[in-house]
Amino acid sequence: MTGSALLPRSSGDVARREFARDVLAGLAGQCKAIPSKYLYDEHGSALFERICETPEYYVTRVETGILRDCAPEVAASAGPSCSVIEFGSGAATKTEILLDALATPSAYVCVDVCVEQLAASRARLAKRFPALPITAIAADYMRLEESSLPVFPGGRLGFFPGSTIGNLTPDEVQRFLATTRRVLGHGGMLLIGVDTVKDEAVLNAAYNDAAGVTAAFTINLLRRMNRELDGSFDPDRFRHVAFYNAELQRIEIFVESLIDQVVRVAGRAFTLRAGERIRTEYSYKYRPEQFVATAATVGYAAVGSWMDADELFCVHLLAGV
Repeated sequence: MTGSALLPRSSGDVARREFARDVLAGLAGQCKAIPSKYLYDEHGSALFERICETPEYYVTRVETGILRDCAPEVAASAGPSCSVIEFGSGAATKTEILLDALATPSAYVCVDVCVEQLAASRARLAKRFPALPITAIAADYMRLEESSLPVFPGGRLGFFPGSTIGNLTPDEVQRFLATTRRVLGHGGMLLIGVDTVKDEAVLNAAYNDAAGVTAAFTINLLRRMNRELDGSFDPDRFRHVAFYNAELQRIEIFVESLIDQVVRVAGRAFTLRAGERIRTEYSYKYRPEQFVATAATVGYAAVGSWMDADELFCVHLLAGV
């Protein structure tokens, strides 16, 4: 079963209809918004990997250091022969740290909406761990069911790094944690990276890097709508806007119209005023005790929590009880 893959259940046409439906609904609202998952087409995913390398974006390097330090303790808690399920695996760059630390993992399952990146990650990890069964599932992890996963011996260890949890609203966080709790089963564990509340200057810089990579990532959503939904967005008539909302403990990211204009997408026309914004992403920040309390409401108990010396980031290990 090494290197096997589960193909996406829905065809490209179905995925495109879902994309169109969500875009039209999001642009029709008074506060315009498009789900952040649509930022991650093939080019968007590549841009995000570049964001992770910018000097301002501390998340990747800090979390990687924490994972290297805590991996032996995580492995001891997870026990031998567990299967690893990574939700929203992306490039799976931190996965090797976890797999290296585990005692004889029984399998690795990666779940992501970007088929191209799934294939690339699976191929790379199959070379790195040739004896390990690897299954790729093209799916939205928010809709994942236990029946979607192959059965392997041992317990299940979920992996959700990168503070991707921050992209979810509080209600979505509850649904996601409840989904993973159900999918991982009683006694299953979840290793999750969570960005912390910190100095606003650090947060604002992380989402407005000097090289403009994050801006390109945001604007790429317009190009994707043009390509896949017959859109008429002119990227030069928009700009990337990102700032920290201290009251709600979140970064808010938008594309902002620079002029009064009419855009067409998926057969519909929308009027945008100069300065009007389309929200593309939230990134919520949590105090460690706040996140542990949230996880407890769906049946998770904290096994361990690890932070860097500057308290920029936290990695939690949760167990279903």
